[in-house]
Amino acid sequence: MDWIHGVFHKSPEIALFLSLAVGYYVGQINFGKFQLGGVGGSLLAAVVVSQVGVTIDSGVKAVMFAVFIYAVGYDSGPGFFNSLNRKTLREIAMALFLAITALITVIVCAKLFHLNKGIAAGLAGGALTQSAIIGTAGDAIARLGLPADQVKSLQSDVAIAYAVTYVFGSLGAIIVCVNILPKFMGQGLREASVEAEREMSGGTSTMGPGQVAALRELFGRAYRVDVADGRKVREIETGERDLIAIERITRGGKSVEPEPEVILRRDDVVIVVGHREQIVDVARLIGPEVSGSGETGLVMQTRQGVFTAKGLNHHTIGEIRDQVDRTLRHGVFIDAVTRVGQPVPVLPGTKLEHGDVITFYGTAKDTKRAVETAGYELPYSIKTDFIYMGVGLVLGLLIGLIVVNIAGIPLTLGSGGGCLLAGLVFGWMRGKHPMYGVMPPAASRLLQDFGLAAFVAVVGLNSGLQAVETVKQLGITIFLLGVLVTLLPLLLTMVFGRYVLKYNNAALLAGALSGSRSANPAFGGVLDKAESAVPTVPFAITYAIANVLLTLLGPLVVGLV
Repeated sequence: MDWIHGVFHKSPEIALFLSLAVGYYVGQINFGKFQLGGVGGSLLAAVVVSQVGVTIDSGVKAVMFAVFIYAVGYDSGPGFFNSLNRKTLREIAMALFLAITALITVIVCAKLFHLNKGIAAGLAGGALTQSAIIGTAGDAIARLGLPADQVKSLQSDVAIAYAVTYVFGSLGAIIVCVNILPKFMGQGLREASVEAEREMSGGTSTMGPGQVAALRELFGRAYRVDVADGRKVREIETGERDLIAIERITRGGKSVEPEPEVILRRDDVVIVVGHREQIVDVARLIGPEVSGSGETGLVMQTRQGVFTAKGLNHHTIGEIRDQVDRTLRHGVFIDAVTRVGQPVPVLPGTKLEHGDVITFYGTAKDTKRAVETAGYELPYSIKTDFIYMGVGLVLGLLIGLIVVNIAGIPLTLGSGGGCLLAGLVFGWMRGKHPMYGVMPPAASRLLQDFGLAAFVAVVGLNSGLQAVETVKQLGITIFLLGVLVTLLPLLLTMVFGRYVLKYNNAALLAGALSGSRSANPAFGGVLDKAESAVPTVPFAITYAIANVLLTLLGPLVVGLV
């Protein structure tokens, strides 16, 4: 073992990347339907590797956590700020209720069982599967003014308690949201989703994430004019409730602009684009369908725009369509909507929020007009704007240095809270002005995954030797307390949502509850059972708020225990 210790001493980064590789391999192993995950696996792997003896510079930990927490805030910013309004008070109340009950539960457990600040914070992080608490709590501990060895010991305890309680923290959320909640509501998740879709759109179905319809909703077909001879373009389109659009007319080998008042002539070849339900029956209005050819071919495209239109925030798709002039909406179809990276059902009753990304389908001219009307085009780029990101991180770290004394108690956000706040603001500004601050989703995901996993691995490597001793002393106690902290806030919030907030639909309540715990595995289980994207609507709101509230539990637990 001495030679391994020698290698790690000369190149400690080898231990770091070894922990990540082994941790992510272990994390993807299935235990029934449960996976430990890359972060939890990296922490356990780092603790094992640390037994050889290795130390990583604390500066690495600080940098990794800063980029991780900034990226979390950046992604959550648009959804977080857009959620703070009177129309989403129910979702705000639910996320806030869960965070408060979780905080109270942790503090009561800490007082009754005499847990130190580190164990209590780690209990919160693992039982609530909020990995960022490890960083915010560790940062708060470092600012207590304690001796260096005591700070290191408490930070080690955070990681230990997190590792012991994380497994059931993830599994418990799945059990409550997927199994207990439908029985409590007396309504299956799939049945509830169908009911919600029916209320929003009169029965129109919606696709879940990753699902693709065998029969596309939007497409085009070519027809030879026969029965429509002498009719105007406008008459054909309005007769089908503007759910179809005549995009090209070919007459005698020459193209004719399909203006609303243009009169169709026999043997004209027209290309019609629109919704499947209407377009399959267009032949009876125009004439026989013909195969496409080079002279009638029409290129369609999708274009993404960020929804920022003034006066239309929180309006439904149906309401917006009715308010927009027909000449502006002609030939424009909504193919998809995402909110905070999550798909939102494209239904007439779906409310659009500023910051939503809308994918428009149509010709280049039509989609360009639609994007300009809706807000701003989302430019396609694979390059991260490091100027924007660098300024955000600098401001966040500067905010973290601010200390305010209240009644002799020094209060500070720390580097974690500062970078989270900066990420929220910069992400929100990016949503409003997408021409600045590009950070592709893949880049943001890398910063979050690598930043958090590396941070946790450094914690495990630097504190692993002490961790083993602490687990021997308190392991079963911490685990059982973790079960309590996992289940009690979820169950109380479920009852609060049903009887106080008046959630009457199981799918909507399950989405809101999993979002309030920022429990992605539980939300994945909800979507799987619901077979619909309907739970995404409340999830997107509560998830954005919970990501902030639960992350801030770290310094709150440290300060109150």
